[in-house]
Amino acid sequence: MSAEAVTDSGIWFRVEASSAASAVRRAAERLGAQVGIGEVRIADLAIVAAELTSNLVKHADEGVLLLRPVRRAGQAGVELVAIDSGPGMADLTVSSQDGHSTTGTLGIGLGAIVRQASWFDGYSLPGRGTVFAVQVWPAEPPRPSWAGALTRPITGETVSGDGYAVRVADGRHQVLVSDGLGHGPLAGAATDAALAAFRNAPAGPPAAVVAHLHRSMSHTRGAALAVAELAPEAGVLRYAGLGNIAGVIVEEDGRRRGLVSLPGIAGHQRPAIREYEYPLGLGSRLVMHSDGVADRWRLEDYPGLAERSPLVVAATLLRDAGVRRDDACVLVARSWA
Repeated sequence: MSAEAVTDSGIWFRVEASSAASAVRRAAERLGAQVGIGEVRIADLAIVAAELTSNLVKHADEGVLLLRPVRRAGQAGVELVAIDSGPGMADLTVSSQDGHSTTGTLGIGLGAIVRQASWFDGYSLPGRGTVFAVQVWPAEPPRPSWAGALTRPITGETVSGDGYAVRVADGRHQVLVSDGLGHGPLAGAATDAALAAFRNAPAGPPAAVVAHLHRSMSHTRGAALAVAELAPEAGVLRYAGLGNIAGVIVEEDGRRRGLVSLPGIAGHQRPAIREYEYPLGLGSRLVMHSDGVADRWRLEDYPGLAERSPLVVAATLLRDAGVRRDDACVLVARSWA
């Protein structure tokens, strides 16, 4: 692990032995200093990192941990997402209390994480594994985000060609998922161009934003991408996509409605761009993902998962539906009251 600055896409660690704990802790401390959370919170962050990795070593199968900066409301913090396919827990709330242990230890690990964290959320299912997300902020944490996402590079690469972005532009709540053609740095450069263009695009409906991205990406190898706009106060979701980005609205009762993307590659030729409008009920979830995630998931297979944060839902779907032979990205956004 080098001492280079951690980018917004973060660093994935495979946690298989106790030696990983020190590597994760040192990287977390460096990131805390990089984003300026202060010495006291860096010390708290070190405890969180050590306990998360210790739990993965003791209890997990195929445990991985994502470390990345998180920025909202004019401040920066550090986020850790621990994912495993281990035995899981029947009641994560009970397991987070001091004194609860399944291995004969003091049982203070998850309790220590909860105490030091500014925000945390998790989901566990017996026999399926656990996802635990933690944020450490320098001061009062901002409100939890209405959208959450993760990306993971194809096995053997350190750069992912998939990416996402979230913005609120003139009251428009919009999200983007992009899949740069191919893999590696050139695919990553195409998606980076899409993300930059999205963040700087004039406020407008999804079709206008996709057209802007297309014009801004002509110097790249291109990407499949889709932009969604959630307007729950109007009861609608607006969507425009090019290529094989999957979009699904999941209603509160578990019903799924697939969203339409047209053939094409942003940045290449002159693709047809069309915007579609769908009903969006309060409590619905939008799930978008690249083709590095198999479309075999069903939220109803995970009792209670839909009520967790968008980030924890995205991490769970990435674990169970992501494929190792491709870059992968999952984004989840929630409708709100």
